[in-house]
Amino acid sequence: MPTPSLASLPIRRLTLRDLTACADLSEDRGWPREEHKWGLLLAAGKGYGIDDPGGGLVTACVVTEYGPRERPDLAAIGMVLVAERHARRGVGRRLMRHVVSAMGVTPLTLHATPFGRPLYEELGFKVTGRAEMLRGHFVPSGDRPEVATRAATAEDLPAILRLDEEAFGTDRTHIVTRLPAFADQLRVAEEGGRLIGYAAAWPNMDTQVVGPLIARDTATAKALIASLAAHTGRPLRTDIDVRHAELLDWAKEHGLASVACNAVMTYGITELPGDWSRRFAPVTVAAA
Repeated sequence: MPTPSLASLPIRRLTLRDLTACADLSEDRGWPREEHKWGLLLAAGKGYGIDDPGGGLVTACVVTEYGPRERPDLAAIGMVLVAERHARRGVGRRLMRHVVSAMGVTPLTLHATPFGRPLYEELGFKVTGRAEMLRGHFVPSGDRPEVATRAATAEDLPAILRLDEEAFGTDRTHIVTRLPAFADQLRVAEEGGRLIGYAAAWPNMDTQVVGPLIARDTATAKALIASLAAHTGRPLRTDIDVRHAELLDWAKEHGLASVACNAVMTYGITELPGDWSRRFAPVTVAAA
């Protein structure tokens, strides 16, 4: 029986049953398997992919929608991968065109590597920002934090959701309410009994990823990162909006090093909603 052409293979929705196949695809391209992250994205978002007749997946990606279910305010595209054996044959372009079409009038965003950026520009995405990835063992300064932090409790969730929606610009309850189970740590910053920031740290291979990081100001963001670092022996990893230059400099002074810089791209909008000055790091760049 002849092998079907890539152009004839159907694009289908992925589910949590495809988690292992998605992790295999990551590994095939030299990425970490990241099964924990794939699990969150497939549970909270919509996966799209093409099955390989020979087994596994030809390509995959995940779309995470935010705002009202019937008319989302924003959707983030991430984990766009094509198996090495099928690379440079247009299948990634075909998948992306399908996703853009499926999302209709919903504004889109993604974080693009230098390798992927030309394809996204071809599809009409524009660069509207940049995020710098940092990694390393955090070295505490010994100074007393300017802002008080503590572990979050279940009673904090309503305030966290309000704070998050103000800064992010639309509702992402379906992500935030999964953080207590997904993350190893969820901490809040307080002033006068009022929450002024929150952050999570979740396991990803040998690191703890700091995100989301929402804070009133840079001093609050620093206190949250330092408090997360104090409760783990693993290296930290995070992606910080480059407009937060003071926080980037501080993090580098405390042991974190720059490992990559990706373009933040949008489609259908000229800038992301919300208040960027309080939005320091995403949950993951795959969910913006």
